[in-house]
Amino acid sequence: MTRIALAQIAPRLGALDDNLARHRELVAEARSGGADLVVFPELGLTGYLLQDLAAEVAMRLDDPRLAALAGDTDGLSAIVSFVEESDDHRLFIAAALLEDGEVRHVHRKLFLPTYGLFDERRFFAAGDVLRATPSRLGAGLGIAVCEDFWHLGVAPLLALDGAQILVNVSSSPGRDLAATNEVGLGTASSWRNLMRTYAQLTTSFVVFCNRVGVDESITFWGGSEVIGPSGQAIFSAPLFDEGLFHVDVGLEEVRRERISLPLLRDERLEWQLRELGRIVLERAGMAIDSTAEWGAPPGFDVAPEPVPDADAPAPAPAAPIPFRKPRS
Repeated sequence: MTRIALAQIAPRLGALDDNLARHRELVAEARSGGADLVVFPELGLTGYLLQDLAAEVAMRLDDPRLAALAGDTDGLSAIVSFVEESDDHRLFIAAALLEDGEVRHVHRKLFLPTYGLFDERRFFAAGDVLRATPSRLGAGLGIAVCEDFWHLGVAPLLALDGAQILVNVSSSPGRDLAATNEVGLGTASSWRNLMRTYAQLTTSFVVFCNRVGVDESITFWGGSEVIGPSGQAIFSAPLFDEGLFHVDVGLEEVRRERISLPLLRDERLEWQLRELGRIVLERAGMAIDSTAEWGAPPGFDVAPEPVPDADAPAPAPAAPIPFRKPRS
């Protein structure tokens, strides 16, 4: 069995050193609980609503503070999230896999929401690389950050690239409070549907770690989960409560599910590549849009209606179609 620890925490906004200390405490606690992997939420080292604080709490990958945290992972895997500063001084929302004292893999958030209460694109650059990574767990990991999973290509590409465990670290605010939803919270219902769908369609474990607490006036709802490769929930953490939750999973379930339900085997990647290439060219105006009406201008799907000429004679009515009696 593999033991996963979900660190559903409430980080302090902008308090990098305090949050680092808390991460090190929880890594030690996870180790004492027999965990093989401990997962922290999106921007767990900094808090979420940073805005102009982002540059002050940013760390480069060679930062000694990150190295010290990695040093606590001897014989253990940890996924932590922070603001990464690149060599050219761009800021990214990043999630790093720390193993055996090293930073083994870094994922930069691909999709930065700028709708509703979100304004991430003002402060951060978007990542442009998506890769699964091997791990000391004996299984490939696919790491994504929050909004990444709201875009259809991310989870399947990670699974096709070799991930058996899909990990989403999140800072999802609670919205749509209503008794009609599964758990009285629309955001939680949406995420739960999403996680189960990805697990079943990719025949992978899905690990979702969401934070709790409040940044300014935004409340985060927790509800972290582990979903099995059949789409069944193995563990669901409580809403709004901080805690370190241990979950045991059998990685052999991935093999069993993928043999009995070979969805990934049967994906037609060459067909997807061909059709995606066609769509890209058509949207860029570099090829004729095969789904547009004849005569539609470039970039439009519908041809303009002809403007009637006021001086032109009215068209003659169409001749009636003669009735023919069917043969008996």
